[in-house]
Amino acid sequence: MPVLDRIFAAFYDRVLASSERAGLAQRRRELLADLTGNVVELGAGTGANLAAYGPGVERLTLLEPSAAMTARLRTRLADTPVSADVEVLRAPGEALPLPDASADAVVSTLVLCTVSDVDRTLGEVERVLRPGGRLVLLEHVAADDPSTARLQRVLRRPWHVIGQGCNLDRDPRAALARRGWDVSGLVDVQLPMPAPTRPGQTGVVTR
Repeated sequence: MPVLDRIFAAFYDRVLASSERAGLAQRRRELLADLTGNVVELGAGTGANLAAYGPGVERLTLLEPSAAMTARLRTRLADTPVSADVEVLRAPGEALPLPDASADAVVSTLVLCTVSDVDRTLGEVERVLRPGGRLVLLEHVAADDPSTARLQRVLRRPWHVIGQGCNLDRDPRAALARRGWDVSGLVDVQLPMPAPTRPGQTGVVTR
């Protein structure tokens, strides 16, 4: 297990704690509470979404590529009541170990910034979603505001290293639109997070 991976996982919850209290946790609940059926979560991390899932979720598959994050996810899962049948798998977004058309919804919260290949990840999402399935997003994105966009450019390289591959200036809406998704359900928001990651997009998109 790489040292940086362990350090990042150890501090992740503490770094986000103030953001969660300031409204990020509430956004998670609003997005996820009404999901039903078979739900797949990309980059489940340390399990910040666990408490937000409602009773309609029958099966929850949590995917996480980091060994250190997965260990913390399993610990949190043991302490968090979840009504669904839960499975934890180590896997990246670019290669989901799941059957075709097997998910009613795929969840991505603060994940598309970090995957190595956004298009390949979205291709995998398209593969595993059933017809009419939903992709639920909460992502920090490239800023429209010139001063914030400048800050993102300045911090891009060090942030990528410290954030274990996190990219400050991605645009999920544009990537989804290129692939034919209906992105009308995505709204621009200001997330209660540090300035470079404050611009966000959140909502539900469908094919």
